[in-house]
Amino acid sequence: MRLDRFLWFARLVKTRSAAQALAEGGLLRIDGRRIERAHCPVRPGVVVAFPRHGRVLVLRVLALPRRRGPPAEAAESYQLLEPAPPVPVDGAGQPA
Repeated sequence: MRLDRFLWFARLVKTRSAAQALAEGGLLRIDGRRIERAHCPVRPGVVVAFPRHGRVLVLRVLALPRRRGPPAEAAESYQLLEPAPPVPVDGAGQPA
């Protein structure tokens, strides 16, 4: 399934054009790789990360939705993951 369709079907963005803009903006990552195209394939098991409302949203794709259904149905297609906490650094910029 295309990345933009997944984001829209899973109700992570309001419109498909917003999903396309997010993907083509270069701010989205799949399994740590930067994505710059909306037609990048998404499969169950991949980890998707992108900024949303001032924080980074990280999720694992559990299933590919068949349609843009109700929010409860859409939420079953992914699992929210916690982003890695920032590594504390000392005054010289080295990990503490």
